[in-house]
Parts: sequence; C-alpha cells; structure tokens
Amino acid sequence: MSGSAPDEGRDLLELVDTTGQTVGVLDKLAAHTSPGHLHRAFSVFLFDDEGRLLLQRRALGKYHSPGVWSNTCCGHPGPGEAPAVAATRRVQEELGIAPVGLSAVGTVRYALPDPKSGLIEREFNHVFVGRFRDEPRPDPAEVAEWTVVTPGQLRDMRDRLEFSVWFPAVIGRVAETGRVADLHLDAWR
Repeated sequence: MSGSAPDEGRDLLELVDTTGQTVGVLDKLAAHTSPGHLHRAFSVFLFDDEGRLLLQRRALGKYHSPGVWSNTCCGHPGPGEAPAVAATRRVQEELGIAPVGLSAVGTVRYALPDPKSGLIEREFNHVFVGRFRDEPRPDPAEVAEWTVVTPGQLRDMRDRLEFSVWFPAVIGRVAETGRVADLHLDAWR
C-alpha cells in the first residue's frame, strides 16, 4: 500500500494460507488484482501521551486507496521480513517518526474491494499498537495530511469522511484487545 504503482516484479508480497503460513510470493499489483490473493500485511496504530490516535490521509497520488483517511501506517512486509520490522520501517519512511513500544495485538483476515481503484484487499493483517513522541514529518508521496484524534473525534470523522476499506476491520481488532501498554484500547470501539 505504498507509493505509486509498483514496477513489475520489484515489489513482491508474501502469499499466505488462512493460518498465516507462507505459501509463495507474488507481485504487489497482481496480489491486489481481482479476485485478490491472500497476502501478509500490517497495520499500525500509534497514540500520543494523551491517548489520542495518529491518523493519516493517504496521498492523492497513491495507486491504491488514494486520498482516504486510515490508521497511522499500513503496508506489506517483504518476503521473509518480520511484520514488526516492516511496520517500524514503514512508520519511519511514511511519517518520519519512530514508534515507541510497538506491540502486536493479533491478526485479522479480510477480503475487501477498494471502490476507487477496483483493487482487492485480501489480507492476513498483523496489527500493532504503540506510542509516538515526535512531531510527524510525513513524506508527501505517502501522506497528504495527518491528525490526532480522541475516540469521539474519530466517530465524527467516520460519519463525515471517507476511510480506507480495511480501517473498520483493523480498528475493531485494536478495540478488542482492551488494554495494552497503558493504552485503554476498548474506548476505540
């Protein structure tokens, strides 16, 4: 879910079975083309010291899900790359900050069409939560804008603005975890 359309054969994703076991690799665009292929992904939710969630609006130039609001960061590990390592790397690349105390809170599987691009999100998504302390310095090729929100502000935004098709599934997984690293995550339902 990063940058402009991938070059053929350059951005490979790890294909997985329904239990998350690696079964092969495939080009990123091919993995997202209908009917989609189940592949490994990650989603990151970072909170400030006041417990507010950092959201980003995806850059308009992205080939996939452009211009919609979403969680702090999301993407795909490269083949053989640990999801936590990929998540930390992408937060730094996209937002110019380092996550603090990143914790895995589980996985979620979904198969969701993206109405803007016609691509399919068929992912085995590793979900992480943590904190951030520095002011984001986003890469404009990745992030159009960012904000921090309380649970009430997020509900208001979701009533008025377009969010990524995967956002409900991954925020649901975060809310199910309850409390992690002094974060009261059940408030985000």
